[in-house]
Amino acid sequence: MLAVLSPGQGSQKPGFLSPWLALPGAETKLRWWSALAGVDLIHLGTEAGADEIKDTARTQPLLVAASLLAAGELPLDRVDVVAGHSVGELGATTLAGVLPAEAAVALAGLRGREMAAACALEPTGMSAVLGGDPDEVLAAIEKHSLHPANLNATGQVVAAGSLDGLAALGEEPPAKARVRALEVAGAFHTPYMAPAEAALALIAGGVSVADPVRTLLSDLDGAAVTSGREMVERLVRQVTAPVRWDQVMRTLAGLGVTGVLELPPAGTLAGLVKRELKGDGAPEIVTLNTPDDLPAAQDLIARHGGHPIEGATR
Repeated sequence: MLAVLSPGQGSQKPGFLSPWLALPGAETKLRWWSALAGVDLIHLGTEAGADEIKDTARTQPLLVAASLLAAGELPLDRVDVVAGHSVGELGATTLAGVLPAEAAVALAGLRGREMAAACALEPTGMSAVLGGDPDEVLAAIEKHSLHPANLNATGQVVAAGSLDGLAALGEEPPAKARVRALEVAGAFHTPYMAPAEAALALIAGGVSVADPVRTLLSDLDGAAVTSGREMVERLVRQVTAPVRWDQVMRTLAGLGVTGVLELPPAGTLAGLVKRELKGDGAPEIVTLNTPDDLPAAQDLIARHGGHPIEGATR
């Protein structure tokens, strides 16, 4: 059983899209998606520096476009399961057949702009809490009036909220844990993003959707979602809700996934899966970062993917 994963914000690297521009039709597709997203995806993926692509309004559509561009080179009809981290869920939802690619890119552009605007309303931030007892970590986050924005894996929780609260958490970390400030614009996946959630809901409700043609996992709770409309509603709620990637990985294990392919810019989610899903049942993992990795990705799909899904697209 094969799972394809779409990465989220923070995985981007300067110039990571450059090698993909050599593929036939890639530049034309990216220009069209740029018009839909309201940003120059080609510039951002090839020439822009680290600071420019760190901007939430630019990063989110760039990541969704990159995943979809690479996925277009794969035999997706053999893919059993898809999931995405944070904004990567838009890419995964498209690969599941729920959203057209154009809608996903446009929604990513809107999501990025609105989340950036919400970040500008008051100073907030995020810090990674690494290690420590899980209950003690969550208690420390609550003590400082912060929110657990990302529960990525065992020993990896991201706290978000006021800068004063984050500073206090750093000065008084939980036992056997260390706190590392993250370079982000604000407190994503917390109530501070409520204006962005409201703006996204106004638009997302009018998007045409279909039900998934393959298993689609949700960041809200790791559940497999069978309704396209429900998944879009979950995408909207997820702007203020914690990312439960830990539960997504538990579901991957429970489903018996034997192969995992991470789309570009790959590495972060593959690393989490490798550390969390160990032992005899550990899945084989391939990271897809350049077209040179396509043969390995296609081979993984051929060996671990299910029977072709009737009616599913590439």
